[in-house]
Amino acid sequence: MEITNSGNRYRIAVLGAGHGGLAMAGHLSLMGHKVNLFNRGEERLWGVKSSGSIEITGEVEGFGKINMATTSIGDAIKGVELIMVVVPANGHRWIAEQMAPFLVDDQIIVLHPGRTFGALEFKQVLVRQKVTANVIIAEAQTFIYASRATGPSQVHIFRIKNSIPVASIRAHLIPHVITKLRQFYPQFVPGDNVFKTSLENIGSVFHPALCVLNAGWIEHDTDFQFYHEGVTPAVAKILEKIDDERVKVAEAIGIRAISARQWLYMAYSSAGNTLFEAMMKNVGYAGILAPRSLRVRYIEEDVPFSLVPIASTGRMLNVPTPTIDSVIQLACGLNETDYRENGRTVENLGIAGMSVRDLRLLAIGETVR
Repeated sequence: MEITNSGNRYRIAVLGAGHGGLAMAGHLSLMGHKVNLFNRGEERLWGVKSSGSIEITGEVEGFGKINMATTSIGDAIKGVELIMVVVPANGHRWIAEQMAPFLVDDQIIVLHPGRTFGALEFKQVLVRQKVTANVIIAEAQTFIYASRATGPSQVHIFRIKNSIPVASIRAHLIPHVITKLRQFYPQFVPGDNVFKTSLENIGSVFHPALCVLNAGWIEHDTDFQFYHEGVTPAVAKILEKIDDERVKVAEAIGIRAISARQWLYMAYSSAGNTLFEAMMKNVGYAGILAPRSLRVRYIEEDVPFSLVPIASTGRMLNVPTPTIDSVIQLACGLNETDYRENGRTVENLGIAGMSVRDLRLLAIGETVR
């Protein structure tokens, strides 16, 4: 299927109307493309439906006219080639199940981001749903925008990241995916494979631990800058330990993952001799306030769908992850929720017991079983 376009005006579906979905839908529309915006419930769509556009402030300014705002996923993805999934990772499975009957050949699905093993889980769902359409499933290493919704049809973009690796389940199709995405976002670069993009998920390093270590301030319902005030030299040392464990799990599969400090330089041009220095110098974090509750995606998404799969993979490969395990346990206690039970594990991802060779073959899209 060829993308429907007039000149260079493309039809794109953005699934999810939260902070990120509004930023992406509004910006793509502002670039001149026809954007269909989907959300599961009407409550996040009424403002966009009423105004017919999304107002963007910050690094990008203007009004992006939305072609369609709908709760029908079938209508949203009809006639589009690019499907941008911008929902928390705990919604990936549901999105895959709902879109399965409507997918057609040559559509490209991109998870923004996949968190840890998002593309792998998405593929599993489509296989179980017996989808025969020849689609490409890809994931971004991180989300391109640092953004916050400021109203029902308003969003503020604090920063657009400089460089974001993207990889597809079939690694040989990565150049094709990148060619399409770069028509809108020159910031997207080819990732090696979906295991690398998954294990370079830096949200797993920053989000859960910062919530756990600032739980007292968060529950006091006090405004503070999440990254610039929630991080101290001691807190940063814990983040570095989490980061080191993540990198070692990746190394066990033969993947050379970048460190969180290297990622800050790549994504934001923020440099420092330590992780603490690099975070303090990152102007992209300025003004981002801490959540007002511990029932937020930084825990409820990033623990079960980022930290749990990293720890699970580590156990399978005999790589200790004591700091990650501690953060998972504390998060479970704080919210009285067993995030391991509902999270992504090697068992429910279908990779339990695989050899390193089989994991590497799976990473590039080869059949191993």
